[in-house]
Amino acid sequence: MSNSRRLRLALFGSGRIGQVHARNVAAHPNIDLAIIADPFIDGARRLAEETGARAVEDPEEVFAEQGLDGVIIGSPTNTHVDLISRSVDHGLAVLCEKPIDLDIQTVLECQQRLQGTTVPIMLGFNRRFDPHFSAVRSRVEAGEIGRLEQLTITSRDPEPAPRGYIETSGGIFRDMTIHDLDMARFFVPEIVEVSAVGSNVFSDDIEELGDFDSVVVTLRGSGGELINITNSRHCAFGYDQRLEAFGSEGLLSASNVTPTNVKKYSSAGTEESSPYLPFFLERYVQAYSAELEAFAHSIRTGAPCSPSFEDGVTALVLANAAEESATTGKTVTIGKA
Repeated sequence: MSNSRRLRLALFGSGRIGQVHARNVAAHPNIDLAIIADPFIDGARRLAEETGARAVEDPEEVFAEQGLDGVIIGSPTNTHVDLISRSVDHGLAVLCEKPIDLDIQTVLECQQRLQGTTVPIMLGFNRRFDPHFSAVRSRVEAGEIGRLEQLTITSRDPEPAPRGYIETSGGIFRDMTIHDLDMARFFVPEIVEVSAVGSNVFSDDIEELGDFDSVVVTLRGSGGELINITNSRHCAFGYDQRLEAFGSEGLLSASNVTPTNVKKYSSAGTEESSPYLPFFLERYVQAYSAELEAFAHSIRTGAPCSPSFEDGVTALVLANAAEESATTGKTVTIGKA
């Protein structure tokens, strides 16, 4: 397949993440957004008008469309497995948001059905494509800090999502920590132990739903590497996204991002800078664009997708293990797949 041929994609879901994907596709010089499918048709129509696509309610209209190359799945989690399976059956490449499903058995059954397929399937762990985090990982891989010994990942949201979202999210480990678990595996692919603690320190709503608002997870890699993940559903100073890799010969870190690097010095304070970028839509705009480019490359060349469906399976296994550890107080051993 030509590397320059225009691609035609469809999108499932016109909510917040669907809007991110739709606008990225519409802005791409060599990709067309053909269809947006959503049973909430008014939102799909508004987004279609903005991006030049066609809005439909029924997913069957996507699968009946001729000349599609792939789909992006940004619909609710409970639709993911069905849409992945049907897309693959129609030979359509898939970029699906995380998690694949909240139930690991459903995910494993889907994995079994997909065995042997050559259709590209990418999971939406977009942080792998963040230029700051990927630069740290590349430099670790190049041996710049010697042998990796410790990895520290901090991820805090500016404020909790609405109660209705939290209620159906699958909990903090499957909804929020899962991104950091995949980032951990980006650096240390084989995790053998998971230990986690969770607490409720500020949100009565989250506690009433049986979830945690703050968690700390420690992972151990097969080579003895230690990974520490800190999550909170709120942060007074904005969207806190940092990473630090410590090795035998040094340290690499990626700090929070601000709109500019201008700092103010005065009698009132020093090194005063602008607030951090407000949330994931702004913080990871480059990552989403790079993710789309990687997806298109896999469609055109047949190159393996990364992150893959298997990465999505492993991230959910680790998220489940973290929840088990936080509720039982025990360290969970991860067996080999």
